[in-house]
Amino acid sequence: MIQAILVFNNHGKPRLVRFYQRFPEEIQQQIVRETFHLVLKRDDNICNFLEGGSLMGGSDYKLIYRHYATLYFVFCVDSSESELGILDLIQVFVETLDKCFENVCELDLIFHMDKVHYILQEVVMGGMVLETNMNEIVAQIEAQNRLEKSEGGLSAAPARAVSAVKNINLPEIPRNINIGDLNIKVPNLSQFV
Repeated sequence: MIQAILVFNNHGKPRLVRFYQRFPEEIQQQIVRETFHLVLKRDDNICNFLEGGSLMGGSDYKLIYRHYATLYFVFCVDSSESELGILDLIQVFVETLDKCFENVCELDLIFHMDKVHYILQEVVMGGMVLETNMNEIVAQIEAQNRLEKSEGGLSAAPARAVSAVKNINLPEIPRNINIGDLNIKVPNLSQFV
C-alpha cells in the first residue's frame, strides 16, 4: 500500500504532499525533510529505491523516487508493493501531468494545485492504485474540465450567487426581522441592488 506521495524541488520545498496514513503535522514535516535528505544525497546513477526513513517505519517501508528536471517524485510504500510497478506508476503520473499541462513544470504544480490533486486522485486513492491507463485518466480529466466549463467554473460561483440573490422576487425587502425576543433591524440595501 502507498503510505505517502511527496513531490519536492531540488531545494527541498514541498510541491505536493499527500499522506495516506495519519501522522501529526509536525511528523509529516519531519518525514518530508528526512525523505528529501535521503533522496538528495543519492547519486543519479544509483537505483531509485531505498529503505524508508526512521519516521516512516524503517525497513518495512521503501522510498521509490524519480528525479525529473527540478522535481523529485517520491512514493513511500510498504513492502507489499512492487518497486518496478511503483516506478511505472510515477512515470504514468508524470506523463499524465505533462499531457494535462502541456509540458508540466514546477509552476504548474504551484498554481494549479487543485487540478494536480484531482489528477492524483484519478491515479491513487486511499493509498491504493486506481488507474494506470494514461488515456483513461486524461479522458476523466477532460470530462471534468468540460463539466467545469459548462457550469461556469468555480471562479463564476460568486457572480452566480449574487445574480441569484438579485433575482429573488420579494414584494418588499423586510426592514425588521423578529425571531422570538430578538429584533433585527435591516439597513437600507437599495444602494447595492
